[in-house]
Amino acid sequence: MSERPRQQLPRAFPSFIETAIHLFSRPLNAIWKHGFRFLFVFDFFALFISLVAINLIRFGRHRPNYSLGHHLIGFSLVSIFLLLINYFAGLYERESRIGNPSWFPRVSLALAVGVTTIAVITLFTDRYFMPRVNLVLLLLLGSLALTSSRYLTRNLTLRRQGLARVGIVGPQEAIRTTCSQFESNERLGEVVATTLDTSNIIEIVSSHLITDLLFLDIQTFDTAYPEPLGELEELGVVLHQRVSAQETLLGLRSIHQIAGIPFTRLRSHNLAIHQRRLKRLFDLLLLLIVSPIVVPLIIFFFIYVRIAAGPSFIYRQQRVGEKGKTFTVFKFRTMRLDAEADGPQTATLTDPRIIPSMSWMRSMRADEIPQLWNVIKGEMSLVGPRPERPEMAKGFQADIPGYERRTELPPGLTGLAQVHGRYDSAPEHKLGYDLQYLVNWSLILDIQILLRTVWVVLSRRV
Repeated sequence: MSERPRQQLPRAFPSFIETAIHLFSRPLNAIWKHGFRFLFVFDFFALFISLVAINLIRFGRHRPNYSLGHHLIGFSLVSIFLLLINYFAGLYERESRIGNPSWFPRVSLALAVGVTTIAVITLFTDRYFMPRVNLVLLLLLGSLALTSSRYLTRNLTLRRQGLARVGIVGPQEAIRTTCSQFESNERLGEVVATTLDTSNIIEIVSSHLITDLLFLDIQTFDTAYPEPLGELEELGVVLHQRVSAQETLLGLRSIHQIAGIPFTRLRSHNLAIHQRRLKRLFDLLLLLIVSPIVVPLIIFFFIYVRIAAGPSFIYRQQRVGEKGKTFTVFKFRTMRLDAEADGPQTATLTDPRIIPSMSWMRSMRADEIPQLWNVIKGEMSLVGPRPERPEMAKGFQADIPGYERRTELPPGLTGLAQVHGRYDSAPEHKLGYDLQYLVNWSLILDIQILLRTVWVVLSRRV
């Protein structure tokens, strides 16, 4: 392991701004540590001022039918709504300080979604309050304004926190080439340590306060997977893997350049906060929308199971949930009361313990319907890895490397493994689907899985 000399960050602002930053750095840092993002304020005023400017340019100071207060309230609400869209688009997550992010495409896409939504709403309310031309101008001007605010706050962040502290892992020749690229661009980042050996990588990262770790070849990456990479993720270190010419043939889409070298960011299986909240909001809204259809079905199943299975028709069972915590799931009882007299057993397709009149419900997964209550409580999601029993999960963790990573999200009623695999698929195969889901999560993917689940249920595919 070798250390690199510390670089000085060049001035990014005029001297009077530098003086102001120095005077207010302590209170600003205190606010920052409590999670406040100045970007919220910059973006709000950027959008608000853009709306005011667009209306003044188009209509001057005389706008019929609406008072000044009416406009100010309306512009504030529109700005807040667009901020929410930006939030759920991940535009307020703290990003790596290394490299030069391309914000304009992401900002434009998020604003396009927000502006289109406002246009649809005004079709049914007051189309003259927010004319279509104004919305188009807001998309153009707002995209430029929000992109500018990000460059401004990024420079403020660099002044407050300093350059990215970079560690490089790989062969010596590749390290020398990469370091020379960093030295030619002093604002790119500061290389503070290099190594080929990953056995003590945690100590290196901690002692040098490394923020970004670059892996220059797949061999050194393999020696650190799955641990200590998992621990590095917990420490908040951003991990980057160099992409070779051969690996580009795999169709990698999330490639970015660092020092002129192609890298892909190694994403944690954990969803970002905005993604978790969006997923939770989607679950609750969808349940509310489908409740007129689902509630009568639930009543029917309750009556049917009560008649077919007897008084003890609701089955409670402990399952492993998010972060390995156990919780109680509810199911319709489809097996005999003495089904587990000999201890926990994995169910099979033709399990003799299943009550004959309940087999159709099991094949349609209808016995899982009571778990909607777990979804409402927030213990489960509509889509996610299926929760396992503690006894089963313990055995799988001992036999299958990385199995515990599937608990980094709330478990789901259905998942990628359920719509692509089979009921009796091997745990290793299900884990592959679950990890793919965690890495590639999106709202569109959840919708696709739910639609495929409907097909699986209706076709009674097992």
